[in-house]
Amino acid sequence: MEALAVDQQEALLRTLKARFEKHMNRHADAAWDSVAQRIAANPEKLRSLHEMERTGGEPDVIGRENDAYLFCDCAEESPKGRRSLCYDRAALESRKEFKPENTVVDMAAGMGIELLDEERYRALQRMEAFDLKTSSWIKT
Repeated sequence: MEALAVDQQEALLRTLKARFEKHMNRHADAAWDSVAQRIAANPEKLRSLHEMERTGGEPDVIGRENDAYLFCDCAEESPKGRRSLCYDRAALESRKEFKPENTVVDMAAGMGIELLDEERYRALQRMEAFDLKTSSWIKT
């Protein structure tokens, strides 16, 4: 993935900070300055967060793991840019007609993010009610 322009980075960080401050219940033990430093030091993660945002998601910090912040898509509904997809390549190839343009697995890989497994899905649902059909997470 190509690096973000400085103005794109600044706009994304403003958006992420506003969401972070609005939803402190998701990450009560985290400080924005620490999160922002970690993101700024990882251009590939910044690009992944940008892709999540660009496709209609609402990435936010949901915790920490092994000294890394975990971001997850916290949108209430499936992001518009990530609908009408087959789950994986096998599902796409088995479609006889009305094939989507992409798969969830391929899109996530292209965005540099991972799909939630069942354990993370359930943990996120205990935090808040989210539509997690297309949710994913990354460590920064």
